Amino acid sequence: MTNENDILLIDDDDAGIELALHALHENNFVGHIQVLRDGEEALDYLFGAVPGQRARGHMPKLILLDLKLPKVDGIEVLRRLKNDPETKFIPVVILTSSKEERDLAMGYDLGVNSYILKPVDFDHFRELVKQVGMYWLMINEPAPIRMEVAAV
Repeated sequence: MTNENDILLIDDDDAGIELALHALHENNFVGHIQVLRDGEEALDYLFGAVPGQRARGHMPKLILLDLKLPKVDGIEVLRRLKNDPETKFIPVVILTSSKEERDLAMGYDLGVNSYILKPVDFDHFRELVKQVGMYWLMINEPAPIRMEVAAV
């Protein structure tokens, strides 16, 4: 296993976090999951603003992002991720309870890879996380961490 995190889970809901962690670990998808509970903490972590935290260049393979976060909302986190050349190709899955068409449209406009509504039922939520992990970590062929654009 490398020193990089496999999944970054950004969510402030304790029950949802515990369920997601359980589903991911029981299916052996990841070696490490980093949980962050607000958008400001996520941005600091990803962009190296907090001493002792991850530096740029060691990025997760997948980000599971809730939209309704304290301090900085998920849309702003997504905007920053997709506007930065070092993070724009990391797959981001919005995992939220928001059914608002505005959130859905904004997420895709900013480049989210998938938008999934959190099921209310615990068993359905666990199965959903299992399927997301299976697809993004085992089936999907990821972009190189840093893609260089060739000059024309």
